[in-house]
Formats: sequence, C-alpha cells, structure tokens
Amino acid sequence: MVAVPQAHPLSVAEYLQFEADSDVKHEYRAGEVYAMAGATDAHNTIAGNLFVFLRNHVRGSGCRVYMSDMKARIERSNCFFYPDLLVTCDPRDQETASYKRFPKLIVEVLSPSTEAFDRGDKFADYQTLETLEEYVLISTSRQRVDCFRRSLEGVWTLQFYLPNAEVLPLRSIGLEVQLSDLYEDVTLPAPPSIPESSEESR
Repeated sequence: MVAVPQAHPLSVAEYLQFEADSDVKHEYRAGEVYAMAGATDAHNTIAGNLFVFLRNHVRGSGCRVYMSDMKARIERSNCFFYPDLLVTCDPRDQETASYKRFPKLIVEVLSPSTEAFDRGDKFADYQTLETLEEYVLISTSRQRVDCFRRSLEGVWTLQFYLPNAEVLPLRSIGLEVQLSDLYEDVTLPAPPSIPESSEESR
C-alpha cells in the first residue's frame, strides 16, 4: 500500500465519498488512505479458485461471499480494508451495500509487499471483529496456507497446511478444500537452489 497525500485526515464519510469517486481502490486506517497495488497472476488465480468453492458451498445458506472489491469495516480500529475474500452469514450485512461489518471468514492472498502488514497490524485490527472465526493467509511463493482460528474462549491459534496435508479445512463454514485445487493453474516461483558444501563438491 502507498499512502496518499492528504490536506487533513479524512472522516469515514469523506473516505466513502472519496472511494466512490475513485478509479483506484484505497484502504483506510484512522483517517489516512492508502492506494492498493495491482495483483499478480498467481494472486488472482488463487483467489478465483477459492471463490468458486466458497460460492458453491454457501449457495442457498443465507451466507454471502465477496471478492476484493468489497470493503470490510472494522469500527473499533476505524479502518476499512479490502480483503481478498470475505464470507458473512450475518443478515445485518445486507443493510450496507459498499462494506460489511460482520464477517465470519476473511482470506488474504499474500504478496511480498503486503505480507508483513497482513500478518501484523491488519490481523490485529481484524481480531476486533467479534464475528470473525477464521483468518486465512495463502502464500503465492509456495504451497502453504496459514489458518488462524478463534476458540470459544476468544484465543487465536495458528495451524498451517502444506502439500502433504492435502486438505484445507475451513471450519467456520464447514468446507474442506484440496490444496491442489486451491493452487490449480498457479505457477509458483522455483525454490532457491541450495549450494553444495565444499565437502560435497569435491
């Protein structure tokens, strides 16, 4: 994200109007706005693959799935973010057309420029959403998914999934996705080569 020069911090109403008139998406944090960078092929493909599974799974259930053009409103932190995927099952979210306040599941597809923020301050802000049960981070550099889950006691725990796990369980909505399906048609970067030691090269 790139900070946008402003004459003064924007109110929520000013941000929403600014965003409605803009051709570029901006996230909002405590009065400051940040332009969002474009996504890569791998990023878009992973998000699209997962959207298909989520949409088919929740169809007819009353839950809704939104992709990266829908904002998540985090009132306690005074933020608006654009998660890559968001699932809400709360009927109150049908009252607002341009943002959702009560997500059950949020997914971010990682990129090198945003990974630290997605794991750090953004996750801290997301944790203030009382309805959020799972926060999922999907790597675009290798097949790995980190899934943070909130317990009934409100404690967040992390479980990660690698190719040998085969299945990613999204327990908040009762869905299991094969990792191979999640990464279908995705070209991942080649892993860095490991130089041979001097002993092995003799």
